[in-house]
Amino acid sequence: MRYYLIAGEASGDLHGSRLVAALLRRDPDAEIRAWGGDLMAQAGAKVVKHFRDLAFMGFVEVVSNLPTILANFGECKHDIEAFAPDRLVLIDYPGFNLRMAKWARRAGYDISYYISPQIWAWHTSRVKQVRANVDRMLVILPFEKDFYAEHGVEATFVGHPLLDVVESREDQPRTHVALLPGSRKQEITRSLPIMLSAAARLPDHDYVIAGAPGQDGSFYRNLIATAETPPRLNLVSGDTYGVLARAKAALVTSGTATLETALFGVPQVVCYRGSQLNYWLARRLVASRIKFISLVNLVMDREVVPELIQGDFNRDRVTQELKKIIAGPKRDRQLSDLALLSQALGEGGAAERAAAAIIG
Repeated sequence: MRYYLIAGEASGDLHGSRLVAALLRRDPDAEIRAWGGDLMAQAGAKVVKHFRDLAFMGFVEVVSNLPTILANFGECKHDIEAFAPDRLVLIDYPGFNLRMAKWARRAGYDISYYISPQIWAWHTSRVKQVRANVDRMLVILPFEKDFYAEHGVEATFVGHPLLDVVESREDQPRTHVALLPGSRKQEITRSLPIMLSAAARLPDHDYVIAGAPGQDGSFYRNLIATAETPPRLNLVSGDTYGVLARAKAALVTSGTATLETALFGVPQVVCYRGSQLNYWLARRLVASRIKFISLVNLVMDREVVPELIQGDFNRDRVTQELKKIIAGPKRDRQLSDLALLSQALGEGGAAERAAAAIIG
């Protein structure tokens, strides 16, 4: 069969690559074309558009880049029509993929959605789009299945794909504090200087910045050159999981990385600072629906990891919280809770179960 996959971010490229491999194991003669990244290409997909050309975050950034986004959408539609896939597989990336699902439904394609967008937080009204336009919703967080059921959508919980990644990285020495300032330039520019300044207040530890795929090392080095920094600092690009596998603690910008860090058993402090307009709009949209911003706390439905948001994300608060999770009772409590989190997310094999559902 012919498969067309669309992933618009680094995490989608990772999970998409495992899905590509699983599809090829079950369907060795498959033709797979994709919007994604290097990992999906290495797994066997023909990647025709890289995610680095697609990632825009925040309301202001999306509006300012609207002509580019619309051009990308038109390009993708034409490419799908030319390829004529048997299966269209959308991977997270909701602003683009939910719109693509609406078009693809009218065009008559079979549509799978792997890794649900976080509409339970942002836009519950978008459930109607899923119900109308998606043939099968494949979710990776246990509470998402119940959320969709409440809105009349039958979703399949396939387990979390990160569980397979973590299993292959066990039993490594924990040597440093990891700094994960995000994957996009806007969030890195806002987060990294504060993280470095806090790290400088605790100079007895080694620190490693997890450089995001698609961001040049020169971008990070320019930020480091103008920031207050700890004496022992390294930058590792394109190997976030390698950095986490050897981390004893972490500072993490809110997002998927909070869950990734947790599954590696790394105590963390979650940090977030956006533009004032983005933050105000986000609070108006989600404050009444969710109590936390980190996936760790959302899955556990209680505060497991501290969240420093907007004004609370400052050098002094970060230093205080980081010190607590490097050693002491707060670190011990987090480690116990993180073990419970892994159990709640089920077993490995998410990509295999997703591939089986997609093939049908």
